[in-house]
Amino acid sequence: MLTLLSVIFVLAYAAIALEHPIRVNKSASALLATGLLWIVYAVMSGDHQQVNRNLAESLAATAQVVFFLMGAMTIVEVVDAHDGFEVISSRIRTARQPSLMWLIGCVTFFVSAVFDNLTTTIVMISLTKKLIDNDEDRLFFAGMIVIAANAGGAWSPIGDVTTTMLWIGGQITPLSIMQGVFIPALVSLVVPLMVTSYTLRGRVVVPPAVPERRKAGATNEFEKRLMFWLGVGCLVSVPAFKTVTHLPPFLGILFGLGILWLAGEIVHRSKAEDDKRHLTLVHALKNIDMSSVVFFIGILLSVAVLEHTHILAALAGWLDQTIGRLDLIVIIIGLVSAIVDNVPLVAATIGMYSLEQHPPDSFLWEFVAYCAGTGGSILIIGSAAGVAAMGLEKIRFFWYARRIGGLALIGYAAGALAYIIQYRLQHG
Repeated sequence: MLTLLSVIFVLAYAAIALEHPIRVNKSASALLATGLLWIVYAVMSGDHQQVNRNLAESLAATAQVVFFLMGAMTIVEVVDAHDGFEVISSRIRTARQPSLMWLIGCVTFFVSAVFDNLTTTIVMISLTKKLIDNDEDRLFFAGMIVIAANAGGAWSPIGDVTTTMLWIGGQITPLSIMQGVFIPALVSLVVPLMVTSYTLRGRVVVPPAVPERRKAGATNEFEKRLMFWLGVGCLVSVPAFKTVTHLPPFLGILFGLGILWLAGEIVHRSKAEDDKRHLTLVHALKNIDMSSVVFFIGILLSVAVLEHTHILAALAGWLDQTIGRLDLIVIIIGLVSAIVDNVPLVAATIGMYSLEQHPPDSFLWEFVAYCAGTGGSILIIGSAAGVAAMGLEKIRFFWYARRIGGLALIGYAAGALAYIIQYRLQHG
């Protein structure tokens, strides 16, 4: 049984990694894997009561992650529908490319810690289209936005799906992950920015000739600011909600979503139905990426089978015996995340190592958060932010590997070294 389960998971993993060449959506591969793994486990284990108990336990853990993500994605959609991100983007103005690169990189880094790195990438690339006319320059900026968004998401419990999984799973706490990973994540961005500033010296920003027109039914300044700051407040208050109430984070995000929903109903109550339809929570719920949500469900339930059958524990033991050093194992996990999705990698890592062996906020979990979050920037297909950038700007795989991949790699290595040095200084 264990061999068959391992083969099914490896094949599904390969299908997810090769999503674009084989043209099969990774969500379909994840769902097929989930069904097959649980069917094999149920049929071949013989203990149906235990299988059902394990399934109920895994479903409860998965639901917490999924509800949290759906709530956060909906809040971001509402803010975007109200053009709330213009509160930030309208302040980014400079005539020099190196200065603009630093501005966009730093803004992306901090915004992605509040909003997820995927949404931040989409928003910031949309911004560069309004600021930069030259296609080649805009592609380069898009690549740096991917690096910045992934770096920013790595040090926040709500900035990346993987850090959210670690937080909800009890492997990290908000304050500790921010304190432990902020500097390494910042280093992983600053090093590429320094190299880029040198290569772009003397170059000026050429804006588009024709400015974009204000779209019909756009929101006013009060509505933009209200929904932006209310959305930010709902997201950043979730860690405090968990600390004060000791309730799971998904309940906090759903409560915040209810507040945002009520505010939207009050603000737009006097508008005609056609004018406010695209601003409502109902419209936002229709626009969230349900394909990604389904993918998370499939992956988390698939990995749960490997955890319940102790396959992941055996894999962890093999890695410890073969490689021996935990820091090298995590660095390799980060490099692998450049090729395959970091969600199943982190889910597998959570199943490989127990909290008894590695308590919350220990070296392993913080370093996994950093490596899995930033390692995906090395290749364009290694993160959701990269895939989004590829679609928005038609970035070619080999162009990114040639122009951006090396910068992301040196940033990743510098940040990893920074974390190891920082950890050893703090813990003797």
